[in-house]
Amino acid sequence: MSKETTDWWRGAVIYQIYPRSFMDSNGDGIGDLKGITQKMAYIASLGVDAIWLSPFFTSPMKDFGYDVSDYCDVDPIFGELADFDELIAKAHQHNIKVIIDQVLNHTSDQHPWFKKSRSSRDNDKSDWYVWVDAKPDGTVPNNWLSVFGGPAWHWDSRRRQYYLHNFLDSQPDLNFHNPDVVDALLDSVRFWLDRGVDGFRLDTANYFFHDLELRDNPPKQEVVEGSIGVSLDNPYGYQLHLYDKSRPENIAFLECLRTLLDEYTGITTVGEVGCDFSLKTMAEYTQGNNKLHMCYSFDLLTHDSSMTHIHNTMTSIEEGLGDGWPCWSMSNHDVERVASRWNDGKASGAKSKVFMAMLLSLRGSVCLYQGEELGLPEAQLEFEQLVDPFGINFWPEFKGRDGCRTPMPWENKSTGGFSNNQSPWLPISDLHLPIAVSEQQGDRHSVLHAYRDFLHFRKHHPALISGDIEFLFSDQDILVFTRTHDEEMLLVGINVGDQGHFTSPLSYEVKDIVMPEGLRIGQFENRKLILPSNSVYIGKITKTII
Repeated sequence: MSKETTDWWRGAVIYQIYPRSFMDSNGDGIGDLKGITQKMAYIASLGVDAIWLSPFFTSPMKDFGYDVSDYCDVDPIFGELADFDELIAKAHQHNIKVIIDQVLNHTSDQHPWFKKSRSSRDNDKSDWYVWVDAKPDGTVPNNWLSVFGGPAWHWDSRRRQYYLHNFLDSQPDLNFHNPDVVDALLDSVRFWLDRGVDGFRLDTANYFFHDLELRDNPPKQEVVEGSIGVSLDNPYGYQLHLYDKSRPENIAFLECLRTLLDEYTGITTVGEVGCDFSLKTMAEYTQGNNKLHMCYSFDLLTHDSSMTHIHNTMTSIEEGLGDGWPCWSMSNHDVERVASRWNDGKASGAKSKVFMAMLLSLRGSVCLYQGEELGLPEAQLEFEQLVDPFGINFWPEFKGRDGCRTPMPWENKSTGGFSNNQSPWLPISDLHLPIAVSEQQGDRHSVLHAYRDFLHFRKHHPALISGDIEFLFSDQDILVFTRTHDEEMLLVGINVGDQGHFTSPLSYEVKDIVMPEGLRIGQFENRKLILPSNSVYIGKITKTII
């Protein structure tokens, strides 16, 4: 097997699909696996290398699939195992790899393991979850907090103990200190490997182990928006999370997981890392070719869209990464859509295109979230329309995740072409219908065509996929860097500003290359890089001037 085949994930573009909202094939108002299969030609037309499917496993859906009650089956609302097998076959026919979510940190409280565990203190699953006695005064064991609000401990009257839940109280944390738990989880991973999946996205990959001494987390010296993945109105961000996650024991588990994965050919992993030291953790988890293949953090999922922030983030990871590999994303199913978040709440096709070119030119693999290729803004929902418990808890300062999870607009009509059901699980946004797939298909200057063109352009330039990166300049709006792979050395200039031009002398001779249509293109003349507002320039460096 060639290195190209086994290392396909290096520099790959992964298209994230949120199954509930992608395509409804049976008219129940909820997207499903058959719907994804029906749209595989569209996905292939984008030029992506893989799809990542958010959870479709059996679940009571308290957290919409991230509360698993059976790791080895498909929830009936999404279909059945035969539908998943058909999806894999169709994807592979289009040369698209399939990555699935694995939610290993916690299960649903409806999982048979938890039902058995909570039934008594002396059954064979009694130590499969994190059970702790109350303090003498009946209060919770320590100060750990749930991401979704309140203490990370829930009282269970049957065992008369607290159990740990880093998220909803219906999502009890598994006890990774118990080797039987680890073995059972690895068996579930093997189940999907044997069905032909090409990789796994590991949800909350740094949460698996907790501190056995249950030490209190110290307060943060400064509460800021950052890589932890919560907004400033959430008290979870007030703690320095030293003991409830990102524990050193995680490393040994990731090594064990990698040993299993290496029994198969061409498998990859991408770990989600949300912690106070995310870039350091990303490096630790991907170094050495014996843990995760790549990680992504929340560092590009914040509201800071400045090129200074991008530069600092990239430089920090490059300095500590060694032989590790990053994966970057501007959007996913948990955050406000980037078309709104990085443009003061206003959608802009020009802005979407230039941020896209920036992301796809950085060193690392890339995750794109469904609808990002359309420049979809965040859907605005009323409180009565919310279904996300996170948003319901923190409304109105934080409106939850429903605004980025509304159904995909395929056509400019009332149901968006998503379903023939007039009342889908979340409403179709009126903001999305005029920029539906059907509306953008015939417009050569649309955001959709810009994504398609740039993704195919990128495949012809190895430096953009796997080349080294060197930053030359950055400020609030401008980012200039080189990408180098073997004989190809490219100069990349990005201007996300709305005003004026940027002109800078550089010590290179540069040859223009044909850029995709639909982008505003900068220039390189007389050894000067010229970038108008919201523009991109990529050229081939032919000579360095000493």
